[in-house]
Amino acid sequence: MKLLLASQSPARRRMLDAAGIPYQAVSAGLDEEEAKAGLAAAGFEPRDLAEMLAEMKAKSVEAPGDALVIGADQVLELDDGTMLSKPASRADALAQLRLLSGQTHYLHSAAVAVERGERVWGDTESVALDVRALGDAFLEAYLDAEFEAVRFTVGGYRIEGMGAQLFEEVEGSHFAVLGLPLLPLLAYLRERGVLPS
Repeated sequence: MKLLLASQSPARRRMLDAAGIPYQAVSAGLDEEEAKAGLAAAGFEPRDLAEMLAEMKAKSVEAPGDALVIGADQVLELDDGTMLSKPASRADALAQLRLLSGQTHYLHSAAVAVERGERVWGDTESVALDVRALGDAFLEAYLDAEFEAVRFTVGGYRIEGMGAQLFEEVEGSHFAVLGLPLLPLLAYLRERGVLPS
């Protein structure tokens, strides 16, 4: 069975590559921000919204009948239920990081498998992240070093490398922080015979 990843996320591709999963990355034919806004307006909670976006991405791919398409998405939720999107600019990334400073937020990382246009599997993992109090000098230095790498990440950060300095504590799967419920996905791929058991 051919495995397609409906994501261009470098972090997701690195995870699958490191895990030795044979796949092909394809672009999802979905306006993500428009879909997210529509689902939020329809009343979807952040965790469910992540899974619905992952499903919509997978279903947007035109795939051959023997393909299993994996869609993935991640939603960042603040304590009050507010959701953040990818920063539109460096100034937006700085504002988001200031908002996260000294607070706990949640990342909901979802993956959905679609076969012949129908959903056949899905899983969402949530992670609580405690951000330390961040000074402006640190934030400016962080964005000087990392902005090009984080400009397409929700919340304006990544936990890899220098981003580890943002946090006091992380409770949950490291893979989910990176954007994929990897261990549940691997279990499903073994169950389907895509990977050897």
